[in-house]
Amino acid sequence: MDASTLEVIQLVVRVLLAAVFVAMGVTHFLPGPSRVMAKLIPPALRTEGLLNPRNLVLFTGVCEILGGIGLLIPQTQLAAGIALVFFLLAVFPANAYASQHPEEFGVVAVPFLPRLFGQLLLIGLVLFAALPLSGR
Repeated sequence: MDASTLEVIQLVVRVLLAAVFVAMGVTHFLPGPSRVMAKLIPPALRTEGLLNPRNLVLFTGVCEILGGIGLLIPQTQLAAGIALVFFLLAVFPANAYASQHPEEFGVVAVPFLPRLFGQLLLIGLVLFAALPLSGR
């Protein structure tokens, strides 16, 4: 595969990921989804005050929106990609918690191993989209 084809593939992946992250970030501000997301936070990580579940959901929504937008700006795409990898690692405990409680979370409760592999795939795609291709 030549470099220009790889660059086009990388651009397509970058744009698709940006759209997904921005769209998912926006859902953090919708009443129904934000309530479910707040419940996804494991009890051990729930607190009162500034870091309460509702505020964490709003904060993670902002992170997703800014990360998605950052992937589209050449000057910020690397930083955005790295930040999104840390974001995906940070939210994984909520996904793992949901996987252990399918009776409470229904379709959101993807079983643990598929969720883990999906998260690792997403991290790989973010890195592919954000890291400069060699030879640039």
